[in-house]
Formats: sequence, C-alpha cells, structure tokens
Amino acid sequence: MPPPTTAPIGVVLARTAKTAGRAFDQALAAAGGSQPIWQILISLKTTSTANQRELADTVGIQGATLTHHLNGMETAGLVTRRRDPANRRVHLVELTDDGEKLFHRLATAAIAHDQRMRRGFSDTEIAQLADLLTRLAHNVTDT
Repeated sequence: MPPPTTAPIGVVLARTAKTAGRAFDQALAAAGGSQPIWQILISLKTTSTANQRELADTVGIQGATLTHHLNGMETAGLVTRRRDPANRRVHLVELTDDGEKLFHRLATAAIAHDQRMRRGFSDTEIAQLADLLTRLAHNVTDT
C-alpha cells in the first residue's frame, strides 16, 4: 500500500478544530470568561430564566458539571439561583446585571473571533465550508 499523498481529512479537521478552539478560549479569557461560561450565559440570554436541567441540556453538559460552573458564577455575582415556587426541587437560574455585562464583553470577543476566522474567505466560501462540515458530520453519524 503506497503512503497517503495528503493527511487524512479527520486529522486535518481535528487539528483545525483544536487550533480554533484554543484561539477562542484565549479570546474569551482575555474578555474575562471561558467557553463554559459563554455557553451558559448565551443560553440564559436566549431563555432569560431556565431551570438547571434545561440549561444543562442546552449547553450539552452533565448536571453535576453545570452545578460546578454555576457555583462559581453565582459566587462571582453573574447568576442567581432560586427554587421554582411550582416545584421546590427545581432551581431557576437567572442572569444578574454583572452577568449581563460579562455576556456583552464575551459576545464582543466571540464576534471578533468569528471575524478573524472568516478573514480571507468570501461569503460563498464560508457557506460552502459550513455545508462541507455539515456533510462530514453526517458521514460520521450515519449508521
């Protein structure tokens, strides 16, 4: 079997994702946040009030991991948690004013990061890239 002439697409994709993810982490850290905090804030911003179970599902993390992040965010004054009066076992999570301010700082950083990633690509190329990545995802999830 002859050696491959190009790197396997999965290797290229994994390296690119890791590089892009690290750059996004750095951009969010410079703005005072992290990817988990950003995901929680953006989820709360789009739902205003959510219970912890819904929030964990939206963010795509386990409940215990979310609780860990929310503990830190509550201590930092970014969110509040209170019991749902209709079901005392459920905790409702809401953004505070400080959480709202951090959301806007992180949104600015996320937009700037996205613009950096799009640099040198036309809108048509970005649309094509999105389509190709979606097709790759379908290829690996099809059974």
